[in-house]
Amino acid sequence: MSPGGLLGRLVAPTGGYTPDFLTPAPAGLSPDLDRELAGLIETDPSAVRAQVSLMASPVRALHDDPVGGLARLADEIAEYWSTAVKPDWPRRRGLLDAEVQRQARRLASEGADVVLNDLHPSVSWADGVLRVDQPHCLAPDVPAGSGLVLIPSVFVWPAVLTVSAGEIPQIAYPARGVATLWERPAGPSDALSAVLGRGRARILTALSAPLSTTELAQRTGITAGGVSQHLSTLRAAGLVTTHRQGRAVLNSRTSAADVLLAAAL
Repeated sequence: MSPGGLLGRLVAPTGGYTPDFLTPAPAGLSPDLDRELAGLIETDPSAVRAQVSLMASPVRALHDDPVGGLARLADEIAEYWSTAVKPDWPRRRGLLDAEVQRQARRLASEGADVVLNDLHPSVSWADGVLRVDQPHCLAPDVPAGSGLVLIPSVFVWPAVLTVSAGEIPQIAYPARGVATLWERPAGPSDALSAVLGRGRARILTALSAPLSTTELAQRTGITAGGVSQHLSTLRAAGLVTTHRQGRAVLNSRTSAADVLLAAAL
């Protein structure tokens, strides 16, 4: 991302305001980049001018020519995506999908208050009011009844990002297990291997982030057939869950597996 490009000038200021048209609410659980960029290009020019004017250093190219500026901005985002994000996106996407599945289960079994109070230390829910501790945020309070979109992210740690403009406010928060995206998988402990068997222990340890059967085979050195057999046993024991994302089938540890691994350290 070039500091002199539109994208760099919009997002570079530390602690400053980033225009909300850059972060529209996602269209469903599986947003498509091309569709997102098409929506960006169609942003109302008056909204672009109004939001750019809120920046400490407004980007004149966007303010003076929103239509042409948005087209250039979309090209810059697509180029940045191809260079910096796309190569590692399958693994990142798997972690985000697992986080969505986890929060959906928690919402159904434990309720919205538990989910909201466990998002981030700066987010709290009490007495029907959601509070986000953002000391430098000057955005007005959001009225009740407008809904809320929770967006797990691998890019916002250690903070949360809020977007109050638009029809539905958003909170982007760090997805669980972000740090594991850059870790090499550790070997299983002797205690865990004694309980589960070395092959199943290796697979469970490798699942620090959601992985396909092929990826697990590559990481553990176990054949794909062997991995499938071990996964069947782990699923039956409630230690692994599997979900489909497009054409991929991803395997994730359950909360019971996390407890087991922590106890075996």
